Amino acid sequence: MGNERRRWWILAFGVNAHTLSTVGLFGLPAILPVIRQDLGVSLAMAGLITGAPSIGAMATLILWGALADRRGERVVVATGVGTCAVLLAVAATVSDPVVLAVLLVLMGATGAAAVVGGGRIVLRWFPPHERGVAMGVRQISYTLGMAIGAFALPPIALAYGLSGAFLASAGACLFAAILGGLFIADPAGRHTTSEVVRRPRSPYGRPELWRVHATSALLVVPQFVVSTFGVSCLVEAHGWDHVVAGQIFGVAALAGAAARLAAGYWSDRISRRMAPLRLVALGTASVMGLLAVAEQVSPWLAVLALAAASVISVSGNGLAYLGAGELAGPGWAGRVLGAHNTVQNLVSFAAVPALGALIGASGYWAGFAVGAALALAAVPLVPVRAERRAVSAGDRAASI
Repeated sequence: MGNERRRWWILAFGVNAHTLSTVGLFGLPAILPVIRQDLGVSLAMAGLITGAPSIGAMATLILWGALADRRGERVVVATGVGTCAVLLAVAATVSDPVVLAVLLVLMGATGAAAVVGGGRIVLRWFPPHERGVAMGVRQISYTLGMAIGAFALPPIALAYGLSGAFLASAGACLFAAILGGLFIADPAGRHTTSEVVRRPRSPYGRPELWRVHATSALLVVPQFVVSTFGVSCLVEAHGWDHVVAGQIFGVAALAGAAARLAAGYWSDRISRRMAPLRLVALGTASVMGLLAVAEQVSPWLAVLALAAASVISVSGNGLAYLGAGELAGPGWAGRVLGAHNTVQNLVSFAAVPALGALIGASGYWAGFAVGAALALAAVPLVPVRAERRAVSAGDRAASI
C-alpha cells in the first residue's frame, strides 16, 4: 500500500477510535431525559453526570499526549480505549448516581487517549497543505460520535435502560481498541523517542499559542450549551418527542461534520487557520444571540436557530486544534494537543452544571445568551495578525 493511501487508512482508524469512544462518553446528553427519569436527579445533577467524563479527561490528556510523544499512537489508543470499554461494561451494572459519576470520570480519563492520538496522526502523516482537510476528517470523529449517540442511544436506552446503552457503548469501544492496536502506526523512518531526546524548546514562549487555547476555551461554552441541553430544550420547552429530538440533533451533528471539513478545506486553500476561525467565532456569537432572543418570542425560529447553532458552533474546532498543533511542532504536539483539550474540558465541566442551574432558574434563553456573549469575547483573541505576519515572513524567505 502506497504511503499516500496508507496515511488515510491510519487516519481512518484514529477517527474510528475517537468516534466510538465519543458515543459512550460524550453522547450521554442525547439520553439526558432518560438519565433524569431513571436516576431521579435534577437537571443540574444530570448535567454534572453527563459532564463527568470531562473531569477524567482533564486529568490525563497531557499524560496521554506525553506518552504518545514517546511511544506513538498505537500504544495509547489500544490501552486507553480498551480500558474505557471495560469501565463502560462495569457502568452497566451501576444505578447509584454518585458511583456512576465516578465511573464516568474514570472512563473520561482512559477514553481521552483517542483524542490525543488522533490529532498526532494528522500532524505526523500529512503535509501542511493537506492538514486542514485531514484535521477536518479527524474532527468528524467527535460530531460523528455525537450523531451515532443521538440516533442510537435514545431508542436503546428507552428499550433496555441505561445499562443497555452502556453495554452497547462498551462493545463499540472494544472494537475500536482492537482495530487501533492492530493497524495504527507511526510514519516510516520517524521515531518519537529521538524527538524526545532532542528536547525541543517549549512552544509556550509564544503568546499565539496561549491565545489559541483561550479562544477555544470561550468557544467551547456555546458548543456545550447546545449539545448538552439542546435535546432537553426541544423536549421540555417545545414539546417534541424525545426520539425525534435526538434524531434532529443527529442530522445536525452530520451537518457539523461537513462544516468542519469545509472549514479545513478553506484553510488549506488560503494557507490560514486563524482567519476562518475568527469568522466562525463571529457566526457562533450571531446565531447564539438569535437563539436567545427567539426562545423568548418565536418557538419555530428558536428551533431553526438551535439547529444552526449546533452546526456553526462546532465548525471551528478543527481549525483551533490544528493551529495549536502546528504551533507546537512534532516534538511537543502530543502534550500541546493534550493541554488544548484539557482547557476545553475544564471549561465545559465548570460551565455545564452552572448553565444547567441558570437554565433551571431563568429558562433556556439565558444559557444561550451566555454562549453568545462568550463567543463574541473570543473574536479579538484569535491571533489573525500574528498568523498573517508568520505566513508573510515564510513567503519572503521562500522567495530568496
